[in-house]
Amino acid sequence: MPDSRLPGAGAWRPRTHAARPPILRLRNNFNFKFPAIPSETLIHNTPSPPGQPPGSSTIMASFHSHSTDPTAKQFFHHSTAKRVNTDAVIAKSLKAQYPNHQLTIASNIDLLAYAAAGHATVRSLDIDSDHDHDHDHPSSLVWKAYIPPSRRLDNSPGTLISQVQFGKFQYTWQSHSFLIYIVDGRDGTQPWPQIRNSYILSPHHTSDSNSPSQAAEALIIAAGAWFNSLHDEIWLWDNGGWRKSRELYQSITKASWDAVILDEGMKKAIIDDHLSFFDSRETYDRLGVPWKRGIIYHGPPGNGKTISIKAMMHTLYARKDPVPALYVRNFSSYAGPEYAISQIFLKARQVAPCYLIFEDLDSLVTDYVRSYFLNEIDGLKNNDGIFIVGSTNHLDRLDPGIAKRPSRFDRKYYFPDPNLEQRVAYCHFWQRKLADNKDLPFPDKLCKAIAEITDGFSFAYIQEAFVAALLAIARDAKGLNSRSHDEQDWVEVLDEDDDLDELILWREIKKQVAILREGMEKKPEAVSS
Repeated sequence: MPDSRLPGAGAWRPRTHAARPPILRLRNNFNFKFPAIPSETLIHNTPSPPGQPPGSSTIMASFHSHSTDPTAKQFFHHSTAKRVNTDAVIAKSLKAQYPNHQLTIASNIDLLAYAAAGHATVRSLDIDSDHDHDHDHPSSLVWKAYIPPSRRLDNSPGTLISQVQFGKFQYTWQSHSFLIYIVDGRDGTQPWPQIRNSYILSPHHTSDSNSPSQAAEALIIAAGAWFNSLHDEIWLWDNGGWRKSRELYQSITKASWDAVILDEGMKKAIIDDHLSFFDSRETYDRLGVPWKRGIIYHGPPGNGKTISIKAMMHTLYARKDPVPALYVRNFSSYAGPEYAISQIFLKARQVAPCYLIFEDLDSLVTDYVRSYFLNEIDGLKNNDGIFIVGSTNHLDRLDPGIAKRPSRFDRKYYFPDPNLEQRVAYCHFWQRKLADNKDLPFPDKLCKAIAEITDGFSFAYIQEAFVAALLAIARDAKGLNSRSHDEQDWVEVLDEDDDLDELILWREIKKQVAILREGMEKKPEAVSS
């Protein structure tokens, strides 16, 4: 049912405080019954499940068998009429159906995913005995959602996931056995809030020393703690909420300080700054100062700020006691940027000690939210254990309350364009990357030559010169192959005294450097025209 408040959902009118939301009323001059639908019958063209954008997945509803379960009957009877409070209906029905069980209701805890991770065993109780079928109601309702591959390059057909709207399960955790109903109890015509509850039934009489409610509560705590921790993931704030990103985690596992070309003294200072903070809680306590720290990376774009952040995230995750990272992509939220900032710092305080990352700080902290942001960093709330790193290409655009106040950001690290020695080191980095390509000679003297013609380039510009040159060589691979067949001893000969112009990589690099430098030297008006 479309939200009547949204454009395109029919006539819209502003509501007053006294206005009531529209209620969908079903005419009662007919009797609605579910037809006898075979198991696994697919119903197409159903709307996307909550959280899925239209067209991102295909939903198929699965009706398993036909139910003699009184609570299943209540759910389907209730769901095909006017809903008021599904939770109350299900709880009342379960108490009547299982008088010898203790009922505990858990909200927004995915016990099926917890079991799928190996922490419990679960068995579906969808199929009823054949001679007891009630042909008016199914025993469960499951959505099968098609999720397309995240990358077409992977050549994957995509996957199917199951989304239980109503289901009954036998659940075993540690030595405890439970009967669990999973119910999506969204009421009314609005898509939110999503009320998805687990109804945990524990037998009153067990050999366990714990009471039935204690066992169920212990399960909820264990599952909740597991879901609140990271499993090869990173906390990512994006478009109004926190989510766990495995893709971002995988990207940082490839980051290494060996690939970060910086002044060695500065690199050591950055690493020591972070590691000593997380090892010094007792020292901060003894000195009576808050255990928090903030640093800013600044300088021209493309000189190692982002790769340094990724390398540090990797370093902190590799510790004996891993430090979780929280990456903030924007301040967007349905309740405005102030709400986003409050939720960002709330999560950081929950998971501290942690590493809180704000890239492009000057773009995030606008005049509109500056005071709110500063209050969260340096206000009355306890930020112990939070190490904040912010990056910016334009330090001058930051408010002095951020850039020049030590209690907020204590240290600034400047990432300049690389000097000659660093450019030579970066060329050696590319030399190692291309070492397996025997058709592309890359002697040591070429590193210094490239470094000399890239004065004033950032690392990103030098990288672009290499990438563009290699692509040009690949397009002309026929010429390269014919030359390499005729001159198989190139590497040995050219490592002596041959002219650099005999090297195809040098010729292409020079072309690309000239193109890039021309773009750098053009005035903004000329570029825009």
